[in-house]
Amino acid sequence: MSRIAQKFAALKAEGRGALIPFLEAFDPDRETAMAILRGMPAAGADLIEIGVPFTDPMADGPTVQKAGQRGLKAGATVAGALGMVREFRQGDAATPIILMGYFNPILSYGVAKFCADAAAAGVDGLIVVDVPPEEADEIAPDATANGLDLIRLVAPTTGEDRLPKVLSATTGFVYYVAITGVTGTRSASTDDLAAAIPRIRKYTDLPIAIGFGVRTPQQAGEASRIADGAVVASALIDGMLASLDAEGRATPATVPAVLDRVRELAEAVRKG
Repeated sequence: MSRIAQKFAALKAEGRGALIPFLEAFDPDRETAMAILRGMPAAGADLIEIGVPFTDPMADGPTVQKAGQRGLKAGATVAGALGMVREFRQGDAATPIILMGYFNPILSYGVAKFCADAAAAGVDGLIVVDVPPEEADEIAPDATANGLDLIRLVAPTTGEDRLPKVLSATTGFVYYVAITGVTGTRSASTDDLAAAIPRIRKYTDLPIAIGFGVRTPQQAGEASRIADGAVVASALIDGMLASLDAEGRATPATVPAVLDRVRELAEAVRKG
């Protein structure tokens, strides 16, 4: 059983959902991003999603786009993101790590080498936004061979005829995109989510995490109650951004600003 499956099974036994906070690799610099990453489990993160900066992030809203730009400016690469995971694993062998990104950097790195290196670094799952099931052969064989879960996105616009195909190609958990559009721009209503999640459960027994528009502790609590987990990205990045100095550099308040927010979200998720 993978680390991701073990974590969701343990949380199900506890009777609660997962908090999955996001951070962008090297944002605003490697040292600060590393400190945030190391601190997330103790702050209440159940799984952690790390964004790999890319110059053309088609699914990302303005907040995550700018985080990626800061990361690239700070020297982020695919190898650099894997290095962060490798360093994290020196002190944490339990918390599942998911890399979220786009196919071009993986292709440039070399797909087989990337999957092997990701697994060796301690990555558990991949979200490759721009590789649909029809093109899964580009990465799925190498991911599977290295024990990496391939986590698929399901949207409100994913039709009943397509859902089984998307879900049959998914392992680890299903990432439900709560809104149509890019990350962090608006939020779905509780009624919309309550209607959407049973539709997905008809076709899969995998856990379902809700992202794209989960910003507040209340929304995270509702998402984790309706589904099996909540992914929070833009709200954490916005909190970090408010702590940077006029030049966009980290201050002593930066790491606490993010981890305090994770604690608030975790408390809400645990209450359900």
